[in-house]
Amino acid sequence: MSHLVLIAEDDPLILEALKFLLERAGLRVAMAHDGAEAIHSIQELRPALVVLDVTMQHHSGFEVLKRVRADPELSATKILILTAKSQQEVRRTSADLGADKYITKPFSNQDLVASVLELLGLQAR
Repeated sequence: MSHLVLIAEDDPLILEALKFLLERAGLRVAMAHDGAEAIHSIQELRPALVVLDVTMQHHSGFEVLKRVRADPELSATKILILTAKSQQEVRRTSADLGADKYITKPFSNQDLVASVLELLGLQAR
């Protein structure tokens, strides 16, 4: 069975593109359109990895990350931060809160898929 990846992203075009890329890489994908939906989906679905946008409605990606890391049942979930914000402060905050990786938009499709597979301990096909 393939790994489940949750994509939490408020831009529908990016969300669909990421879903396509990750499914093409052989992964199962669930989607969340805002922070509240992301928290609910993580609790319910227990994905192996979350691709998490920082700027979302109802809870920021940082708030989602804090909640995941504070919950002993969810804290091992891999988190890849995906954001248009490239400031050093955002990168530092991501690391301080326990993100496993940080990628800025725009991103290379190949690099994103490789990062996801690496975090899941899988090899590219």
